[in-house]
Amino acid sequence: MNRRAMLGAAAAAAPLALATPAVAQANPEVRWRAASSFPRVFDVLYGTFEKVAARVAQLTEGKFRIQTFPAGEIVGGLQVLDAVQAGTIEAGHTASYYYIGKEPGFAPFTAMCFGLNTRQLTSWYRYGGGNQLAAELLNEYNIHGITCGDTGAQMGGWFRNEITSVEQLRGLKFRITGLAGQLFTRLGAAPTLIAPADIYPSLERGVIDAAEFVGPHDDERANYVRVARYYYAPGFWEPGARLHFMSNMRAWNALPDQYKHALEVACAEADADMVARYDFMNPQALRRLVAAGAQLRFWPRPVLEAAWKANEEMNADLARGNPRFAKIMESYTRFRTEQFQWFRIAENSYDNFAFSAAQTVR
Repeated sequence: MNRRAMLGAAAAAAPLALATPAVAQANPEVRWRAASSFPRVFDVLYGTFEKVAARVAQLTEGKFRIQTFPAGEIVGGLQVLDAVQAGTIEAGHTASYYYIGKEPGFAPFTAMCFGLNTRQLTSWYRYGGGNQLAAELLNEYNIHGITCGDTGAQMGGWFRNEITSVEQLRGLKFRITGLAGQLFTRLGAAPTLIAPADIYPSLERGVIDAAEFVGPHDDERANYVRVARYYYAPGFWEPGARLHFMSNMRAWNALPDQYKHALEVACAEADADMVARYDFMNPQALRRLVAAGAQLRFWPRPVLEAAWKANEEMNADLARGNPRFAKIMESYTRFRTEQFQWFRIAENSYDNFAFSAAQTVR
């Protein structure tokens, strides 16, 4: 190549060399503070929050960084929505059903008694209108929400005494979340909502008689087996429990589109990863809990039947008095009916045989 050709080639390449740093400089440095509803000890719940922040930083080449804080370091575990709404912090990771005292319509976006399981809830969010309905509600609280993790089906909690009938629920001081608290009130219990960090000391001191949280992995880390031996299944009020990454609307709107997309990608990955981690860890933890003295029990059918009836009545009563709840539940219930019909044909028929055969057929 002669000298003139070399100069021409260099000139042609120059705009590309200059364009790369110009694009990089166009993306601002953004720093957010974000609070979790969960203590650090719950390594999947809080750990997923940390993984989302790390993934966002990776996808934005370190330009968008989210500093995460466990429950209690900035705000209490049950005050995350309020802090995000007010702009005290830019974001938080929480469960919407913690806030049904503000609006019962928050409940379906985490879990409903005898409701959609994890896969079904994902489908409702993405294709059944759930995301749009959640946005309508959260936007009124100055919040942009993105689904961010799911626990899968949960356990039914830890009890000091065995439950063999509906009558034994009367007066029971039970830590439980969401509309399930109102359901157990109808069954005669005395439910209370306690932040995750306060469950163990409340059980230990006898402030409550029973408590539910998530499942074997988290329950083992919290050491509930030391203060309540009877471990019930299933958590029929949480066949799946979806969490949300909540952003203050002003902070969200100020983000470049690339950063919004990075956060959406990180949260979508969390939806899949959290339940996969629990499915891997829960069987091992359950074996250890039983070895440590947990007495595994299943809800008696009369309790389940009474709970189903009370739940249907409760939802109907709430819908009559709350147009927003009625609108959300019309979508949710219609979707549940279709999903239950389909899962009975394929999923349930397979599960009923295979799970049993694995234990009995040799």
